[in-house]
Amino acid sequence: MSSNAHEQQPEDEDLELLDEDDVQEMVDDADNGGDVAMDSDGEDEEVTLHNDSIAYFDGHKDSVFAIAQHPLYPNLIATGGSEGDADDAPGKGYVIDTSAAVAPSRPVLPASYNADPNAAAPTPQTTALEPIFAIDGHTDSINALAFTLPRGEFLVSAGMDGRLRAYTVSATSSGGQPQFQFQFLAESQETEEINWLQPCPSTSYPNTIALGASDGSVWVLTLDATDTANPIRIVQSYFLHTGPCTAGAWTPDGKLLATVSEDASLHVFDIWGEAASKSLVTDNGQTVVSLTEADQRFAVEGGLYSVAISPSGGLLAAGGAAGAIRILSLPRLSQPSTTTTSTTGKKPTTSTTTPGTTTILAALAVQQDSVESLAFSPSPSVPLLVAGSVDGSIAVFDPVRSFAVRRHLQGVHDGESVVKLDFVRNPPSGAAAGWLLTSCGLDGVVRRWDLRGATASSASVAGGATAGLVKEWRGHRGGGEGGGVLGFVQGETGERVVTAGDDGVVLVFEA
Repeated sequence: MSSNAHEQQPEDEDLELLDEDDVQEMVDDADNGGDVAMDSDGEDEEVTLHNDSIAYFDGHKDSVFAIAQHPLYPNLIATGGSEGDADDAPGKGYVIDTSAAVAPSRPVLPASYNADPNAAAPTPQTTALEPIFAIDGHTDSINALAFTLPRGEFLVSAGMDGRLRAYTVSATSSGGQPQFQFQFLAESQETEEINWLQPCPSTSYPNTIALGASDGSVWVLTLDATDTANPIRIVQSYFLHTGPCTAGAWTPDGKLLATVSEDASLHVFDIWGEAASKSLVTDNGQTVVSLTEADQRFAVEGGLYSVAISPSGGLLAAGGAAGAIRILSLPRLSQPSTTTTSTTGKKPTTSTTTPGTTTILAALAVQQDSVESLAFSPSPSVPLLVAGSVDGSIAVFDPVRSFAVRRHLQGVHDGESVVKLDFVRNPPSGAAAGWLLTSCGLDGVVRRWDLRGATASSASVAGGATAGLVKEWRGHRGGGEGGGVLGFVQGETGERVVTAGDDGVVLVFEA
C-alpha cells in the first residue's frame, strides 16, 4: 500500500461531520464549564496544615500499621510498618522514647499575651524524635506488635511474612532516667501471615502471647530467655476456624482466649485446662464456647471482625459485618451463678447462667457497616459497651438496660471509618473514670469523648457536630489512600496519645 494512501480517500464518502448546531452546542458547554482547560500560569492551590502534636517521628518510609506501649514505662513506644511501595517491601519497626525529658510539653502562653489579645503568640515547637532501637528481620510488613505482660520483659513483632520475632527488654538507671536495651532473642514461624497479637494478662503465666493467622489458626506461645534451646515455646495451637482469624481477646484473668473469624465463627479456648478440669469444655475438648453461622441465633452474614470481653470476664461482645453485634455470657470458672437479661426476642427474658454455660444475651444491629472496634468501659460502676463502625459512627450500649442504645454518635470522623476505640482507664479527673473514650479514624483525626449525661435522642453528631466531644488532635493526613490514623496508645491516664499514621508519621499529642 502506498504511504500516501490516506490522501486518496474520497472526500464525500464515509465521513462523519458534525452539524453546525452540534458544534455550537459543544462550544456553549465548554463556556459553561463542561471542560476545564489546563492553565500552566494558574495560581497554586493553597493547603492549610494543622498540627497539634508536641513531637513527631518520621523515620518510617511507608504506612505505620502497628503500635504498642510498654506496661511499666508508658513513654516507651514500639511502631511497625513497611518500608516501601513495592509488593515485597520488607517490614520495619522502631522503638521511640516519648517521655517529657525527650518530648517536652508546649509552654503556656506568656502573661503578656494574656494581657494583650493582639500580641503575637509564640510559634509552637514540635520535637523531632529519634529511634532508640530498630526492629528488623521481617521480609514483609509488620502489622502487629506487643510487649509481654505483666512487666514488659519482651517485645514481640509479627508480620505478614508469618514471622514472630522476640526481643528482650531491660532497663538501667542513668542520671535518674531509665536507659533501655533491646536484644534479639529468637524467631518463630508457624504460619504464612499473622493478623494480630495479644499478650496474656495472667500473672501465673507471664510472658505469654496469643496470635491469630490468615489461615484461621490460633497459637499461644510463651517466651523464656533462660531456655536457650527453646526460648519460644508453643503452649497451644488450634485449627477450628475455617477462615482468617481476625481478632482475639483474653479474659481479664488470662484463663480464656476468645477469637473470631471471617467465617463468622467464635471460639473461646480453655488455654490452661482449668475449664476441662471442671468438665466445662465443649465436645471438642478445647473450648468453653464454640459458635458458628450454623446456629441461626448467632449467625452473622459476612463474618466477624472484632471481639471484646468485659472487665468482670462475664460478658463477651463480637462485632461483624452490617453492624451486627452478638452479646454472650461467658462461663465463670470460679464464680457462682448469676442472673442475666436477654433481648434476642421481642420481649426481654430473664435467665440464670450457671458456671460452664453460655447464653446469647443480645443480637444488635444499630450501625450500617462492619463493626471494626469494640470496647467495654474499664470501670465496674460504668457498665458501657462501645462499637466503632466503618460507617463512621460510634454506638454506645448500656448492658444494665438490656443493651439499649445509650448514644449513637454519627459522622464522628467526617464520614470515614472508625478504626479504634479505647477508654481512658485512670484519667486525672477521677469523676470521669469510665466515661472518657478516645477514637481514631481514617480522617486522620484523634478525638476524645465524654459519654456522660446524654441520651440516644440527643447524641447525634451528623454533619460533624460535637455532641460530647471533649478534644480533638489533628496532624495526620486523612481520607483516601495513604491517609488516616491506624492505631494509637494512651497509657493509663490518657494524658499523652501516640498515634500510628497511614501517612508514615508517628505523632505525640498532649491532652
